[in-house]
Amino acid sequence: MDLKSPDPMKGILLKVASVVVFLCMSTLIKAAGKDIPAGQITFLRSAFAMVPILAFLAMHGQLRDAFRTNDILGHFRRGFVGILAMGFGFYGLVHLPLPESIALGYALPLVTVVVAAVVLKERVGVYRWTAVLVGLVGVGIISWPRLTLFREGGFGSSEAMGALAMLAFAVLGSFAMVLVRKLVQTERTPTIVLYFSLFASLFSLATLPFGWVDLGWKGLVMMMLAGFCGGIAQILLTSSYRYADVSTIAPFEYTSIVLGLIIGYVLFDDVPTGTMLTGTAIVVSAGIFVIYREHRLNLQRRAELRHG
Repeated sequence: MDLKSPDPMKGILLKVASVVVFLCMSTLIKAAGKDIPAGQITFLRSAFAMVPILAFLAMHGQLRDAFRTNDILGHFRRGFVGILAMGFGFYGLVHLPLPESIALGYALPLVTVVVAAVVLKERVGVYRWTAVLVGLVGVGIISWPRLTLFREGGFGSSEAMGALAMLAFAVLGSFAMVLVRKLVQTERTPTIVLYFSLFASLFSLATLPFGWVDLGWKGLVMMMLAGFCGGIAQILLTSSYRYADVSTIAPFEYTSIVLGLIIGYVLFDDVPTGTMLTGTAIVVSAGIFVIYREHRLNLQRRAELRHG
């Protein structure tokens, strides 16, 4: 997609809009019920997300070019890892209170720093390592009440499995992000978005023999709408990066926790605990510091390039 003239306010508004629509998607999935297998959720979300994505590309005359790729194997790898992350994320979403699933999902950018350092050999200074460690402490504070062996059900409880699933989502999602970083070097954004939805649909369809459930018309409509929301949110998110730097709009991702707290309380009677709020505050602070530090480093690199 072609780059537009810088317009930070427009980029921020598109980012916030994407957060709201993604949250609508999560709310619809959670409302549809926890008895739906994660593979079935992933298939319906991915398949119906392709409808607005294909329509958007067709409207902009980019549909034919979007299917052209120089790295189909790279898309396959990203799709496989991404679909595993998505499946774990949806499992955690339906088995945990909405605000906690959102908060634990914030571990993803922190873990991505670690994976990028190990896999891509990116230089990570002491400040970012410290922020990552502090953030992971926050993740531990959020998840510990769900994982402790001293409560009923212990590790075998559905909420404990949900917390573990969200941690798996963060780890696998970070690997998926690293694969995306490799793809963007040779592939166009529409191509990456389109092939991920395509491979996600195919991979998740393979879970059909493991027992999908009858959703009924109400559940099916909810999942269709969730898929549409996912596709629209992806378009909004992608568009936001055309108008503003990542470091400018990334902090607005954390608006989802405020909205999640409100929706969780109103629709699902999820009352946040002091432990959850404390851990969330730590994770969000660490995440914002990582974004700020990355922004400062980018400014420094640009200055060094200008001065030769």
